[in-house]
Amino acid sequence: MKVNIEIDCTPLEARQFMGFPDVQPMQSAVMDKLQQKMAENIDKFSPEAILQNWFTFDPKMAERFQDMFVNMSGFGTGQTKDNK
Repeated sequence: MKVNIEIDCTPLEARQFMGFPDVQPMQSAVMDKLQQKMAENIDKFSPEAILQNWFTFDPKMAERFQDMFVNMSGFGTGQTKDNK
């Protein structure tokens, strides 16, 4: 024997019926705080700031990136017309 019960209600109504607490005010406060922190630190995550951090870590980092891109593109195989 199989019995299906379908209840049509909103999530808020289901929480109230089950006796769960309303977490909407807490969730709104956390999201507001998160948004405030992200807005304060948005400049730290701009592409310019990230590249600045990468390149100040090691002075030769720009050269290494260039070598990496050359090797990935196939231009850095070290082969010339003479030694194919």
